Amino acid sequence: MAAYRWKYFEENEDRPEKPRSYGVTEMRGPHYSLLSQNVLQDIFESMGQFVDGLKFSGGSDSLMPKSFIKEVTDVAHQHDVYVSTGDWAENLLRKGPSAFKEYVEECKSLGFDTIELNVGSLELPEETLLRYVRLIKSGGLKAKPQFAVKFNKSDIPVGDRAFGAYVVPSPRSSEFVEDVDLLIRRAERCLEAGADMIMIDADDVCKQADSLRADIIAKVIGRLGVEKTMFEASNPRTSEWFIKQYGPRVNLFVDHSHVMDLECLRGRNLGKNHASVLGSSYFLF
Repeated sequence: MAAYRWKYFEENEDRPEKPRSYGVTEMRGPHYSLLSQNVLQDIFESMGQFVDGLKFSGGSDSLMPKSFIKEVTDVAHQHDVYVSTGDWAENLLRKGPSAFKEYVEECKSLGFDTIELNVGSLELPEETLLRYVRLIKSGGLKAKPQFAVKFNKSDIPVGDRAFGAYVVPSPRSSEFVEDVDLLIRRAERCLEAGADMIMIDADDVCKQADSLRADIIAKVIGRLGVEKTMFEASNPRTSEWFIKQYGPRVNLFVDHSHVMDLECLRGRNLGKNHASVLGSSYFLF
């Protein structure tokens, strides 16, 4: 039986070896489906070369025994895969300011490498958000704020005011409006504060391939850079659009079932056939 050969990344100059700072593939972990430790082990052993990160989506880690979380993070680290939290931090706000620091410390003890901050759910003042980013970095972890393109109308600055001017509080609005410039400005401030990556929420931007907002995506990448942004690709067609438009350097968050398809798209020939990623001898069993 002939031995199979995985493609080496140096064959493609745009696809470096792990750990990668661009061309990152982050995989969705437990949330939509429960992935046992054995399933994750199988995925990492068969496709770990193509997986950069594992995300516990939707705060699913809060529902799991700490011993299981530690086992999963250990397995991921054995395959050079970083582990990210989902959008759970907003549930700590009612416990007071000290709760977030304790959360960072607990995430580190459990083996998490990155803490994601869902800016829309947190509904924090901008300076508080930046303080959280710095707190995560000072705790030795990576920070990844997640932004949506729509903001609560109450949070959008109105007119030009002198710095420090008093603003009369207005009732909380239930209306959300699109403001890509505000997204970019706040994301830039997060990067200046030390954030490692900016996650762009798929809603109203790239949820479906047929309704992709190419204008928003181009503006975000143009201002923040392709290496500092990550987009959620909810299906292979969306992944294909991103790779064709921005090449293999784009960072994408995908379901575990789409990892191999995405890696094939990242291949030099942008082919859907797995032969574009696997050496030809792989098929000689």
